[in-house]
Amino acid sequence: MRIVSLLPSATEIAAALGLGEQIVGISHECDYPVELTARPRLTSSILKHGLSPAEIDDAVRRASFEGRPIYAVDGPLLSSLKPDLILTQGVCAVCAVTERTVEDSISLLTPDQLCDAPVLSLEAHDLNGIIADLHTVAQAAEVPDQAAQVEADMRRRMGAWDRPGTRRVAILEWPDPFWFAGHWVPEMVAAAGGFDVRGTAGAPSGRMTPDELVALDPEVIIIGACGYGLDKNLEFARTLAASPIRPRLQSLQSLWAMDANSFLSRPAPRVARGVEVLRSILQRTAPPPAHEAKRVEL
Repeated sequence: MRIVSLLPSATEIAAALGLGEQIVGISHECDYPVELTARPRLTSSILKHGLSPAEIDDAVRRASFEGRPIYAVDGPLLSSLKPDLILTQGVCAVCAVTERTVEDSISLLTPDQLCDAPVLSLEAHDLNGIIADLHTVAQAAEVPDQAAQVEADMRRRMGAWDRPGTRRVAILEWPDPFWFAGHWVPEMVAAAGGFDVRGTAGAPSGRMTPDELVALDPEVIIIGACGYGLDKNLEFARTLAASPIRPRLQSLQSLWAMDANSFLSRPAPRVARGVEVLRSILQRTAPPPAHEAKRVEL
């Protein structure tokens, strides 16, 4: 089977299922596993490089208001790869290519370029949804046994996520303006022994004012900006630590930056590692590895 993955989390899922050799094309954002990053890239973003978080937020809002997709798909390249299966998503038009964008790109192909491969849209909104997507891809690729093994490993590492702890945690999914994390992240916090003060499991992320963050009175803040690794999130966390809002966060005990790209933002098997990192932070046992999360001095 020839698989095109237009979604970083789908690429990770396929790789975890042992399908890496069958992936013939990826998105411009796919960066894991490393051995797949040389595959042809079929997508691009309308956003310019080097924009600040506030500028990105403004550009995304304007594109959404005008009904313009944030991503484009190279239809002719897609056709030339002759896929048997195309993986994309329908959860967030900001995060990755949607099924509608794929369909629009295919509709512009000439008759000799027609691509009739089925488009499988992944729809995870929570941890159970991530596991369901895992099985959906496995069924489409006819490797159901591998999905059962990956699920068992994920559940063993995460433990229960339906019993929130008591430590008050705010996960910031965007630094300017503030966005709280939703979807599967509140469940990850619960599995790690914390209580997400704003996000709701299965519900979308959303904007939050500085005053709202202060009123939520978190004990722990974790900066995990969507689409960014540890270095940029560390930069965002240090900016928060030096901002006027810091003295107003009276119960704040610790501020952390985390590699969100690997362990928070993507609905893929590595969320299990994300729970382990959060557990290290919240339960104050052994600190997480320095390349996964770092504490910022307050």
